[in-house]
Amino acid sequence: MLSERAEPLPLPAPAPLRVNAVRDFAGLARLRAEWDALHEASAAGPFNAWAWLYPWAARLGRARSLWVLEARDSEGALAGLLPLGLSTVSRAGVRARRLAFLGDAFVGSDYLDVVARPGVEAQVARTFAQELVRTAAEWDVLELLDIDAGSPVLSELRQSFGASGFEVEERFRYVCPFEALTPGEPFERFLQRTARRDNYLRRRRWLERQPGYRIEVAARPEELAQPLAELFRLHALRWAGEGGSQGIRGAAVEAFHREAAWHLAEDGRVRLYTLRIGDRAVASVYGLVHGGRFHYYQSGLDPAWNNRSVGLVLVGETFRDAIALGLTGYDFLHGNESYKADWVHGQKRTVEFRAWKSGGAGEWLNRAEAATRAARRLAERVAPRAWVEAVRRRRRTARVEA
Repeated sequence: MLSERAEPLPLPAPAPLRVNAVRDFAGLARLRAEWDALHEASAAGPFNAWAWLYPWAARLGRARSLWVLEARDSEGALAGLLPLGLSTVSRAGVRARRLAFLGDAFVGSDYLDVVARPGVEAQVARTFAQELVRTAAEWDVLELLDIDAGSPVLSELRQSFGASGFEVEERFRYVCPFEALTPGEPFERFLQRTARRDNYLRRRRWLERQPGYRIEVAARPEELAQPLAELFRLHALRWAGEGGSQGIRGAAVEAFHREAAWHLAEDGRVRLYTLRIGDRAVASVYGLVHGGRFHYYQSGLDPAWNNRSVGLVLVGETFRDAIALGLTGYDFLHGNESYKADWVHGQKRTVEFRAWKSGGAGEWLNRAEAATRAARRLAERVAPRAWVEAVRRRRRTARVEA
């Protein structure tokens, strides 16, 4: 007798996750050990670390009320985090409550995202999206900046908010130049794939003949004070002629970096490179290591040494170091400056996700901001380029002084 093939049994639905909102700094501080372990195991980028977001919230994000969502399984283990903050914003006479990522302003945090246990990313994202829909009476617009365009979180956000009657918008934000690295590959072979090989080797040979030439790398917390001070000085020098930096501006941002870099270095995630000629620091690079990748975060150089290509040489040395460490990727983060394309060939992208209810304050805020963006683009198209650059410099100066 022939037996009928048994139909496979359906997989059991995953157990629901319990969501809680952490609203105070004491609760946020208590999360550190669990957050660190979850982040290390997850696919989330370096700027989703507790070591980055706790100092940001404490030093730069005080205008926002904490709204950090945590998802726990039936045994109470942490399965996911969504670090948000709530603030009131005004545009063209419109006031609205905006719920946004912690870390999304002042410091250039790329790849902000949900931090989730591997294997349950979709469930965690869906759970958080449903919680945000449930609590929509407490906010007017959800604005999530700089999510990796390839993040699985985006599809869950689209589906949950679209099915709940919300208006949803996604906009392109930034290009992030990127290169995959091959562990064990000789540095010389990597150089052959770049457009900077000959210039880099020639400039490095010249620098190596200078008395006192050396490159120092600081990675431990107790080593960071002087290299960070040199970075801030060189970064300010680099941007002084253009109205100041938008990346590291003001005492509060510098204080944030001192604290964040210390915490990150406790976990082995910071590398600060300083190129010196004698006792003089002439170039600096601030890098973050996470998920097997090097992230080129900020830099600075002495303009008096620019014609000696000290920045070029130091960037090359960070690639050499990343390969020696066995890392599998090098990420320049956002910005499509031409020099990056000379070193890397790939690109990643970040997007902005927004959701709001039709007819509410969130819709009016969205319209006001869209009108401001359109007016700015029009002005940049019709105004003389020199005038546009002068306005940008004045804006940067005002931000630095603020």
